[in-house]
Amino acid sequence: MTTSAQRSAGSEVHADLARSWLLIPATKPDNFRRPTEVDATIIDLEDGVTPDDKPGARQAVVEWLSGEGTAWVRINDATTPHWTDDLEAISTLPGLAGVMLAKTESGGQIESTSERLEEGTPIIPLIESAMGLEAAPEIARAEGTFRMAFGSGDFRRDTGMSDDAMSMAYPRARLVITSRAARLAGGPIDGPTISANDTILQRDCETTVSLGLTGKLCLHPDQAKTVNKVLSPSTHEITWAQEVIDDLGADGERVRDGSDLPRLAKAKKLTHLAKVFGLR
Repeated sequence: MTTSAQRSAGSEVHADLARSWLLIPATKPDNFRRPTEVDATIIDLEDGVTPDDKPGARQAVVEWLSGEGTAWVRINDATTPHWTDDLEAISTLPGLAGVMLAKTESGGQIESTSERLEEGTPIIPLIESAMGLEAAPEIARAEGTFRMAFGSGDFRRDTGMSDDAMSMAYPRARLVITSRAARLAGGPIDGPTISANDTILQRDCETTVSLGLTGKLCLHPDQAKTVNKVLSPSTHEITWAQEVIDDLGADGERVRDGSDLPRLAKAKKLTHLAKVFGLR
């Protein structure tokens, strides 16, 4: 049986490896269908919807996920009454690929959310505050956590930190290390780039990769092409990986010493990603 996580919101790329995650306001049902260049879609019931518009937006999500539509849904944080309303509306819908929980600050919030969802529904906690970052290890290990995500904008507002790469290196790196230590299915998903300038987006994506994050939120479909390209193995990396495998053998039959093993493991990972992303 195919799980909702494996469907990855209708994408050919499974959710554990998805690079581009497009946020779509729940007030725009005409945009719910996943663009082909996007790995996964997240219909947003939280920041993208005003309080007065939430009931109508929630109903639009119910209608979409009750038919042939599929997507992840960002629900309101657990400290608001909207959280209960969101979960009651979407928890059993056939098209629900998973849930992104806004402003997660404890493992208990993940567990409470998981209890209200169908068994096995994956949850992506969105870390948007100093409190959430400090609780990242327990959040990562909570029942239901699938991948972590970084709400960079709200995190900066909460902490007063700058948006430059150096200032944001610590929270990003902490989520990467925490995710790995908890053996989560995939690396963290980075926050979005607000600017429509492709040069800035390219720079931000390179920072994402350098710090070990493997996905990035997108605010419009046009960003997905750059995100997918930068967060995928390069032509040089794919060539290097194939040369290593040819030299050492796919099963390591020609490994000469222990130092060859990490190279082979990296090469096989790059080759697998290249295949998944249709690069070879």
